[in-house]
Amino acid sequence: MSPSAKQIERMLALVPYLRSNDGVPVTEVAELFGVPKAQIVKDLNVLWFCGLPEAVTGEMIDVDMDALTTDGVVYIDNADFLERPLRLNGYEAASLITALRALKETVAGRDLAALESALAKLIAATGGAERGASAAEVLVEDAESQVHEQAAEALRQGRRLHLQYRVESRDELTDRDVDPLRLITAEGRLYLEGWCYRAQDVRLFRLDRIEGMTVLDDRVAEHEGVERRDYATRLFHPDEDAYEAVVALHPNALWVREYVDHTELGPDEDGWVRIKVVTGDEAWLKRFVLRAGGNIRVVEPTRLAEQVVSETRASLAAYDAE
Repeated sequence: MSPSAKQIERMLALVPYLRSNDGVPVTEVAELFGVPKAQIVKDLNVLWFCGLPEAVTGEMIDVDMDALTTDGVVYIDNADFLERPLRLNGYEAASLITALRALKETVAGRDLAALESALAKLIAATGGAERGASAAEVLVEDAESQVHEQAAEALRQGRRLHLQYRVESRDELTDRDVDPLRLITAEGRLYLEGWCYRAQDVRLFRLDRIEGMTVLDDRVAEHEGVERRDYATRLFHPDEDAYEAVVALHPNALWVREYVDHTELGPDEDGWVRIKVVTGDEAWLKRFVLRAGGNIRVVEPTRLAEQVVSETRASLAAYDAE
């Protein structure tokens, strides 16, 4: 997660905490949120510019900053609007209902019951807004319900998991011990993010590819330096054993740049655009190039380029034979 995203997450919890605990020492606030005092001061400085939409100076949250300079206590004022009932228009209500439906796919047990209760209350309160939300279906591929429940339970209890996970690119069933971090929904599928002891790194596991799951008695361990990854901009992160390849794109294939992480290398002598991509699955890259119908060619590594040429010639020979 980026520093700014972390700050937003922290401030969303910081404001209601300070509203309920006026006059808390700034050092205590910093300790509670697990950040240095200087960071809390930065957060509180940002609050000076927060308020309702179209708010002007004097209408935004007020912070007693003098106390912060002398290791004093924190007071915030002018935040009474946080206690007012939330008012949503039809579009906002429909968007929130749709978001809650998507979130419902990643929780189970008591969390699911709480979410369904909140969703039912929101639908009842919005009336006609539900009709707008019903048109926006949330489609998430089903995972084995038992796997979903076990993953959610392990997260609640802080227990390690043993997975039998199928790696589709190698058609291989692997055994892994995983410390679960969270469940997420991305690109219409459910994923478990966790520290994988086999890979010694954070990995993302599709729930519908988990063929067996056991909640172990072991407690999850602290893994130094591990942070939750930001999957909003990139779902998969390259492994340490991933390698780089250079491919050239025909002008008809420039759309590829929108879908792969790459570094621009400029055009070649034929006007094709060369990019450097990182992949941990050579077979996938080869299939991707072959399916492009000649609009993508491998420049490096030479070995992969030769394989693509060889398989292309074999395919053309098969057509000629027919």
